[in-house]
Amino acid sequence: VQLQASGGGLVQAGGSLRLSCGASGRTLSGDSLAWFRQAPGKEREFVAAVRVPTRTTYYADSVKGRFTVSRDNSKNTLYLQMNSLKPEDTAVYYCTVRLIWNVQYYNPGQYNLWGQGTQVTVSS
Repeated sequence: VQLQASGGGLVQAGGSLRLSCGASGRTLSGDSLAWFRQAPGKEREFVAAVRVPTRTTYYADSVKGRFTVSRDNSKNTLYLQMNSLKPEDTAVYYCTVRLIWNVQYYNPGQYNLWGQGTQVTVSS
């Protein structure tokens, strides 16, 4: 099973990107599907998540109101729509799956499967 993230690129501040994440060899499912990001020299940080059974979404404060996480069952794909991008959003973005519920949806250690990441660069 592999997760494949795509859609990253170079964009100017204020612009938009949509990231996609698919799974090869299986249905993209689990208790929670999430996006994390990691900038150079920094720890991996939580961006957004959707809990599959309840469709509840969670966002980091830094992206709330600008990013939207969603899942398209028919396409077996997880999305992250990113609007009003800022230079501080520059990072490698990873999609991930968590199989079992835990309140620590923001903790990368709780997640079981990871994609290879896609680079997002926002210029000022």
